Amino acid sequence: MTRSPGPADEVERGLLQALQIDGRVAFSLVADVLDVSERTVERRYRELRAAGAVRVVGKTWPSAVDEQQWLVRVGCVPDAAEGLAHAVARLPETSWVQLTSGGAELLTMVRVPAGDDQPSGSVLSRLPRSPRVTRVDGLSVLAVFAGGRISPLTKAGPLPDEAVRRIADAALPDDGQRCRPTDDDAALLAALEVDGRARWRDLATTTGRSPTTVRRRVAELVRGQALVFDVDFAPSLLGLRSSAALWLSVHPSDLLAAGEALAGHPEVGFAAATTGATNLYASVQLRDDRALFEYLTGPVTTLPGLIAIHTAPVLRTVKRTA
Repeated sequence: MTRSPGPADEVERGLLQALQIDGRVAFSLVADVLDVSERTVERRYRELRAAGAVRVVGKTWPSAVDEQQWLVRVGCVPDAAEGLAHAVARLPETSWVQLTSGGAELLTMVRVPAGDDQPSGSVLSRLPRSPRVTRVDGLSVLAVFAGGRISPLTKAGPLPDEAVRRIADAALPDDGQRCRPTDDDAALLAALEVDGRARWRDLATTTGRSPTTVRRRVAELVRGQALVFDVDFAPSLLGLRSSAALWLSVHPSDLLAAGEALAGHPEVGFAAATTGATNLYASVQLRDDRALFEYLTGPVTTLPGLIAIHTAPVLRTVKRTA
């Protein structure tokens, strides 16, 4: 019997942190640093995954496949938001979809071919035309400061520094040789996007290659900055029940410093410099609305060069990475 995805205990939090450092980390190593049995670690992961609370996914780096990322904001009348959000979520180019601003706006991350200067148009062209859509803004993601390995799982995890180093040292290092996926990698990448921890023999069956060949190719793609593993998790595992999108205006000369400062905040899951009326975006998750207030009136106010901030509470996440 699987348990509901309530707050994670110390073992589960350590497991989640280890997976964020290396999505394919050996359960035996996690068991060693947590001082529990390997069977316990594997069982906890299987239970969390079966409950829909955790999934490790393999994703290509946009630059490795000639793609760029855009944040697209779609304003609409509230009674149309739910249907639009689900329609956008079904599009393969959307990474995640959220309903924000009390249901008057949906926010999505879109991956499009590099050089596409109208991603918002391509998204809407695949939706029913409706006067209920009041606004569409496409914001190009220029630089990512937090996301992936810089995650709340790693910033707030319980593992001591020595354990973190052991897991990081066991992970595949970047060897400086950039690698690009080929057409022959399509089946492999599709399988890893469904389950980043799929067994080598299962990946071999899916791709028609030998387990040794599959393992070697995954190593090449990871070392070559073409493939990265991420952990998609239910925020409730960390007791996070309040989410918001922050749109910040920062003096251009302070943008890099402000983005790097945001990346260090435990509350920030994703942060990026963007085009548009504001130049810095952050997705934050906290335990409740009071904590959000304290964050907005505390750490955010210390960001260098901060001019203004707009906060859009997240009503619901319709689509996550996995």
